[in-house]
Amino acid sequence: MSVVIGIDLGTTNSVVAMVEGGMPVVIPNEEGNRTIPSVVGIQKDGSRLVGSMAKRQIMSSPGNTAYAVKRLIGRKYKDDAVQKVAHLYPYKIAEAPNGDAYVVLNDRQYSPQEISAMILDYLRGLAEEYRGEKVTDAVITVPAYFDDTQRQATKDAGRIAGLNVLRIINEPTAAALAYGVRGKASGTVVVYDFGGGTFDITVLDVSEGVFQVRSTRGDTFLGGEDIDMRISEFLLSEFERQYGVDISDDRVVLQRVRDASEKAKIKLSTLKETEVNLPFLFADESGPKHLQAQITRAQLEQMVEDLVDQTIEHCKGALEDAGLGVKDVDELLLVGGQTKMPLVQHKVARFFGKEPNRTVHPDEAVAIGASIQAGILAGDVGDVLLLDVIPLSLGIETEGGMFTKLIERNKSVPISVTQVFTTSQDYQPMVNIHVLQGERALAKDNKSLARFELVGIPPAKRGVPKIEVTFSVDADGILAVTAKDLGTNQEKSVRIRPTSGMSEGDIEAAIREAEEYKKKDEEKREAVSLRNKAQTLIYATERSLAQFKERIPEEDAARIMEDIRNLKSALSGQDFKAIQEAFRQLEGSAVRISELVYEGG
Repeated sequence: MSVVIGIDLGTTNSVVAMVEGGMPVVIPNEEGNRTIPSVVGIQKDGSRLVGSMAKRQIMSSPGNTAYAVKRLIGRKYKDDAVQKVAHLYPYKIAEAPNGDAYVVLNDRQYSPQEISAMILDYLRGLAEEYRGEKVTDAVITVPAYFDDTQRQATKDAGRIAGLNVLRIINEPTAAALAYGVRGKASGTVVVYDFGGGTFDITVLDVSEGVFQVRSTRGDTFLGGEDIDMRISEFLLSEFERQYGVDISDDRVVLQRVRDASEKAKIKLSTLKETEVNLPFLFADESGPKHLQAQITRAQLEQMVEDLVDQTIEHCKGALEDAGLGVKDVDELLLVGGQTKMPLVQHKVARFFGKEPNRTVHPDEAVAIGASIQAGILAGDVGDVLLLDVIPLSLGIETEGGMFTKLIERNKSVPISVTQVFTTSQDYQPMVNIHVLQGERALAKDNKSLARFELVGIPPAKRGVPKIEVTFSVDADGILAVTAKDLGTNQEKSVRIRPTSGMSEGDIEAAIREAEEYKKKDEEKREAVSLRNKAQTLIYATERSLAQFKERIPEEDAARIMEDIRNLKSALSGQDFKAIQEAFRQLEGSAVRISELVYEGG
């Protein structure tokens, strides 16, 4: 196989690396920089600027320069997460005809996949120039908590860039590869990945070249961008306090303030205090107005402490999922640019009770890990096995609107699971397969991935047909579903290509909501389960009464029929206790049928 590159496609910066002579090498750009700004500028003639050149044009053309588009990939425009930040960027975010979030640069709409493809193509060009040969194969990283839509969208971006994406790999897992392969490590490793736009926490077991992910949690809309926005809000409020003017709608002003906010944040990682000075920020009939403000590290930490605390809550959840405590952690790795912030380092070290391992570069570890995975696929790296997991459970909707899980979250991939279902109605000619992703008890509370129909089922009583449903998740975490009628061998399959991203609540709140509403979900689950059991009991009892009516005395039959009517009446209402009582009554009286049948047999 020809050379395979590893790419960390980041929200703020991206990195490309490859394995040479058995060792990973980070490839610099033409200016010698190893991290490339994830920025794309579109000029009036349609030509594109990528990386450092694009970042330099932000001030002169903010409305035609896109950054942080990773936060939009695989999402709908009306997602809460998109609406939350759309007005804060100087470029326009719009709604495409299919509802997707698009960016508008020089009066043209670009999908996040297209913008990402421009960055990927630029990185591929750097690798080709470095190697002196054509590069077509790549491994690309994504946040561990990216859903199926976002993973597929990332693969599509690679395809647009002319890359054959051999594997999608989770960012924290890639960082663990970089650490483990170089350090020949073993034990339980925690990767705390706080980047520009996303946060992930992953727990792994590392032993003799085997990297086994035990659990992962995260938030696909929590990162350094949010900290920059908090600083921007502070500076804009300071300007309004000084001059009584709200300038937050001016896109040029917004970009200058955002740029100053990012620089202030970086400075406060090493300094106790910094000054923001933006001359001629705004002008009106009274003349030019300047912004001058002092920000201390203590002020910044007070502004953003709640964001950092959110990451600690995810850490607690990931350890619980893995069945571990902080004392079971052997190594703690900090990855992502935001981990350079002293508050982050302090809170994470205090929670885990140990100082982080500093042998991995926080900006380069993910790309290095991707290149190692690329080297494994190319045959350049041996004796390494990576076992990753899916972040959210997968399953189908079943009778009563229940969500039946086929693959539980935190199961290793690739994985394939098969389960047999049946029909819920007599002479049902087809079944509708509704594929879902999430953790809630009811189907409507989870993310819908796809629907498809299996038709041609021969007429039969309910419960007779056997429908075999198979869920297969590949190493990229992308799902394929097959439904097969075991009687006719009629089969229908679909490779899930969802058309919308999960909303902010659908991803990072899926597990949190499941925990918050655990009791309510359990009550709903019991109610639906009882209704299903009651319907089945009524059906079976009526059938037995008709089949064995000659053996059942009229007195017994009358009592059973009365119990059936009572249960049907209870099912028409919403009183759970009444249904429960009527079910128990019929369950007890229906036993009389089998007693009479076997006594007479």
